[in-house]
Amino acid sequence: MKPKSPRESMVEMTELVLPNDTNLLGNLLGGRLMHLVDVAGAMAAQRHSNRIVVTAAIDSVEFNHPVKQGQMITLKAKVTWVGRTSMEVAVEVFSEDFMTGERKFTNRAYLTFVAVDSSSRPVEVCKLLLETDEDRKENEAAAIRRAERIRKKEQQ
Repeated sequence: MKPKSPRESMVEMTELVLPNDTNLLGNLLGGRLMHLVDVAGAMAAQRHSNRIVVTAAIDSVEFNHPVKQGQMITLKAKVTWVGRTSMEVAVEVFSEDFMTGERKFTNRAYLTFVAVDSSSRPVEVCKLLLETDEDRKENEAAAIRRAERIRKKEQQ
């Protein structure tokens, strides 16, 4: 299998925050955001692996700024680390007030996906081709997060 770069797996999706997506304060529901993060992350992992993927872990989610009803959110997802069958994907979320043009970084999440076959058995994926210094830096940080996930799992 030919290695692929994070750039090749990148996904960008934009959504409008509608009333049904919000809480009583008019802010985007955390669960709705997590749904969109999972979808964007899965698409990036599927692009990298050319396989169906399942969510194996969500390492962290940061909520830095609320996203209001009527704003747009853009999710940017890319693969940051690849193992034999698993991939870590970073998803960053930005809000945009289309009336003012103001954009804010609002959220970041790290998810792990496993590529599977039609019987839901894990399958190997292609390696990650690190092209830039940013790719290498993100890959090193992802390896640290992976080691921490494994450490926590072993303690259970």
